[in-house]
Amino acid sequence: MKIVDLEEMNALEKQSFEEYGFTESLVIENVGLKAAHFLEQNYLNKNNFGEIVFLIGSGNNGADGMAIARHIHHLGYLVRAFMVYPDIIAEGSELEKQIHMAKKYGVKISDVKSVDSLASYLTQTQSEYFIVDVIFGTGVRLPLSNYLFEIVNLINKYATMVVAVDIPSGVCGETGQVSSSAIQADLTLAVGLPKLGHFLYEGPKFCGELSVLDVGFSNKLLGGGDKFLIDEQYVLRGYKNRDNFSHKYKFGHTLVLGGSQGLTGALIMAAQSAHATGVGVVTAVTWQTNYGELVTRIDPDIITGMLPRGNDQLAFSLDNLEKYNSVVIGPGLGRTEEARNIILEVLNNCAHPVVLDADALMVLSYEKDKEILRSRKAPTILTPHYAEFARFIGADWEEVKKTPLKYIKKFVDQTNSALLLKGHCSYLAFPNGTLAVNYSPNSGLSKGGSGDALAGILGGVLAQVDREHSWDFTSNLSFKNQELSEAICQGVYLHSEAGRHAAEANGARGMKASEISNYLQQVYADLDAKTSTDLSCQRNFGENS
Repeated sequence: MKIVDLEEMNALEKQSFEEYGFTESLVIENVGLKAAHFLEQNYLNKNNFGEIVFLIGSGNNGADGMAIARHIHHLGYLVRAFMVYPDIIAEGSELEKQIHMAKKYGVKISDVKSVDSLASYLTQTQSEYFIVDVIFGTGVRLPLSNYLFEIVNLINKYATMVVAVDIPSGVCGETGQVSSSAIQADLTLAVGLPKLGHFLYEGPKFCGELSVLDVGFSNKLLGGGDKFLIDEQYVLRGYKNRDNFSHKYKFGHTLVLGGSQGLTGALIMAAQSAHATGVGVVTAVTWQTNYGELVTRIDPDIITGMLPRGNDQLAFSLDNLEKYNSVVIGPGLGRTEEARNIILEVLNNCAHPVVLDADALMVLSYEKDKEILRSRKAPTILTPHYAEFARFIGADWEEVKKTPLKYIKKFVDQTNSALLLKGHCSYLAFPNGTLAVNYSPNSGLSKGGSGDALAGILGGVLAQVDREHSWDFTSNLSFKNQELSEAICQGVYLHSEAGRHAAEANGARGMKASEISNYLQQVYADLDAKTSTDLSCQRNFGENS
C-alpha cells in the first residue's frame, strides 16, 4: 500500500477534485459512512460504552468527525459531540454544513466552555468512554496550546478506547514528532492512504493499530509512488509457489558465516531460519576453534564448515564463494581484525547477494568501507538497528530517531546498498529511491537472536532469487530488479509474521527468538492458501492495487 507525505496527499485530493469530479463534501461523507460502519462492526456492537464521545476541531478533520457522529447516531447509538473551538467555526465551511445535518439527525452537540467542564463530564456521567479524536488530524500546528495540552491529557487519562481520525491530535503528520503531548490512540483510521507521520519517530507509539479508510479515490491515484507499506497484499504479488518437480540446487544455496566463543547460537539461529525459508541447501561456517560446539548443537539438515584462523582463512572465502547463491555474514562472528578481513574478502569477491548483520556492522567503518560497498556489482543488504546504524555512520542516535529518512537516503545513495533499519517500525530503503515500511510492533521480537533469525531469512529468500539472475551490473541497476526488491520485502514480512504467530502461541514475554523459524511454515501456508484462490494478485513493485 502506498504511503504519502502531506504534499502528495494534497495533490491526490486536488487531482480527484479536478479530474474525477470529487468534492470535499463527498469525501467527508464517505469518511463518515465508512468509519461509522467500521467502528460499529468491529467495536461498538461488542461493548456498551454509553454515549460515544467525539472531540470536534474547527477544520475539515472536525467535519469528518461530525459526519461519523451522525452516521453512528443513525445506526442507533448514543452520541455526544463536543466542540473544542465553538467560537471559530467558519461560515459556509464543511464543518458548519456537517453541524447543521448532525443537529437535524438529533446528535447531541455541546460546546467545551472550559477544560473543567469537559473534566466534569468525564468523571460523572459513565464508567467507560469510547472517544473519537477529530480535533486536528494532519493539520496540527505544534506546539499545542495550554488549552489543548490539558484536553489531550484529560482524554488520555479517562478514555477507555480512543480512535483518531487520520492521525492523533498532537502528532505531526509529516514527521511523527510530538512537541509536548498527543492523543494516545488505540486505533487510527487513516483517510485514503497512510501518511509518513504514522510511521516516523513517535508517530507509531501514539497511533496504535492502523487501518486505512477507502473513501472512494480512484485506484489510479492510489497507486505508484516511491513509499509503500509491506503488507500481505504486496507480498502476494511477488510470491511464487514451489515447483514440485525441481531439485535442491534449483532452490539455491545459502552460506552463513558467524559464531564465536559464547555466540554459536547466533549462527545457528540464522542458519536454521534460512533453512526454514525453503532454500535448497544451507551451509553454516564458524571458526575452527568453535567448530565442535557448532556441530553438536545445529540441526543435521545443515552442512557445517570451519574457518581456519590465520593466513588460511582467506583461501576459504576465495575458493568457495561461487557455489553459494547468497551469503549472510556477521551473526556472532566476533569483532576482531580477523573477522573484518574475512568480511572484506567476501564483499570484494562475492558475485551474489550479501547480507551484513550484527558483528559485521561493528567491524566495518562507513568512512573506510563505503567505497567497497558502492563498487560491489552484486546486491548488499545491511540490517542494523538504530544504535548500530548511528554508530556505523557516526551520527547521534537521537537525531537518527527523529529524522531517519534523511540519514537513510544519504547512506543508500553513497553505498549503493539496501538498508534495513530495524525497530518497532522498520524502514527498508533501496538505492533506486524506493522506501518500504514494515509496521508490525511486537515486543516479543525485542530479544537477542531475533535479528539473527531475520538475517537468515533474508539470506534464504535471496538465494532462491539469485538462482535465476546474474548481478553483474554497475551502479544501482541490480536494485531495479523487481524480484530482488520483492524478495527482500518478503523476507522482512516473513520474519514479522512468524514473530506474530510465535507471540500469539507463547506470549510476547515467553516466546524465544529460536522459535521464530518454527512459525515460518504457518506464514507460508497462509500465503500458499491465498495464492491458490486469489488470481488477481499482480506483481508490480512499488504500486498498490
